[in-house]
Amino acid sequence: MKISPLRIPSLRKRLSAEQLFMLTILVVNGGNYVYNLLLGRILGPAEFSDAAILITFLLILSFIGMTFQIVTAKYAVLFDSVELNSFLKFISKNASIIGVIAGVLIVVFSSHLQELFHTQTSSMFWIFGMGLPLYFMMSVNRGFYQGKNLLDKLSITYTTEMLSRLGLTILAVLLLPSIPSSIIIAVGILVSFFFGLYPFEKSIVKSSFEKHEPLLDSKSIIVFFGLTAFYELTQIIINNSDIILVKHFFDSEQAGLYASLALIGRVVYFVAWMFVMLLLPKVIQMKKAGENTLPILLKYVTYIFGLSVVIVTGTWLFPELVVQLMFGDEYISIAFLLWKYALATSIFAIANIFAYYFLSIGQYIPVVVSALLGTTQIGLIILNHESLEQVVIMQIIAMVFLLFFQLCYFFYQHKRNIHRN
Repeated sequence: MKISPLRIPSLRKRLSAEQLFMLTILVVNGGNYVYNLLLGRILGPAEFSDAAILITFLLILSFIGMTFQIVTAKYAVLFDSVELNSFLKFISKNASIIGVIAGVLIVVFSSHLQELFHTQTSSMFWIFGMGLPLYFMMSVNRGFYQGKNLLDKLSITYTTEMLSRLGLTILAVLLLPSIPSSIIIAVGILVSFFFGLYPFEKSIVKSSFEKHEPLLDSKSIIVFFGLTAFYELTQIIINNSDIILVKHFFDSEQAGLYASLALIGRVVYFVAWMFVMLLLPKVIQMKKAGENTLPILLKYVTYIFGLSVVIVTGTWLFPELVVQLMFGDEYISIAFLLWKYALATSIFAIANIFAYYFLSIGQYIPVVVSALLGTTQIGLIILNHESLEQVVIMQIIAMVFLLFFQLCYFFYQHKRNIHRN
């Protein structure tokens, strides 16, 4: 009797493009987590605080990168091929210019950054600064793929960046112990930007050689860019200012412990970011087609809320186990704060979904107000930092006010739309 071979459909055929992208981003976030966890275990709390400040510095400057990505994604949806080529020339030119300026500023002020953040060397900052032009072009490339819903290519860019950074950095830290770890980490970040440019969209290059261009409404593009940059900056500050302030106000040991706490507690935010990547172009496309955008917002809010409940509950029930598994016994003293930090991050992640939704449909007032409300956590931490626990509590207070405002504005708009209809 002849047995026919079992036919198993490939993963690509069984999953939709959206599901495959979500799976890829989960893997990428997992890889980035492993990257940080391995560095924390290998380096120890004090040395890990230097690595954490460099990684945090990347996240802070990513507000410009994410702005280029979001703006490119929006106009990749709205423009046709001729206008799109003109727009790509405009946005890539500005990305290159801003990247060079930002990189030069970091190189010039690298010694001041070393003094401000109490790092062992200033070299890690200027190495990082050299990669910013590449980083911003990588963001434009990703924005094009996001807007055109080319999720397979978008997934590859994130995967290549993560794998190169993880593999090269960890190998170098283990094999080259004589070189300061902060230098190795900076070089790893720089090299990963090269890998993150693959695959690169050819039309971005071709647009640079266009001689005859249609007139663009550059004013509206600049206004949207400015508003997006403002919100991205405040969001990054909200999400990372605590690590910088702790690094400034506390010793290296405490700062390293807090960095491990932040890394574990932010898992909700990293997953929420994945949903934002899918939400923004869909909402823009649906609004362009005159469709109701409310169901897709509620869908993603439900996902994030459910995930938040699971993570906060898990970190409340098993805090020491989670810290021990991820970072080891050296970090166990910070475990009691884990569920509180996860709660603060969860509230912020839910509020952030609303903010991006309002940004997508062109309602900028709640974006500006929520950004201003969110930054109040900086003032609260500056005034109240007697202990790490107090720092976390200040964040919970700030995030509760932020979410309260977002919900109030959402229900106000929903009620107003019902009366109109």
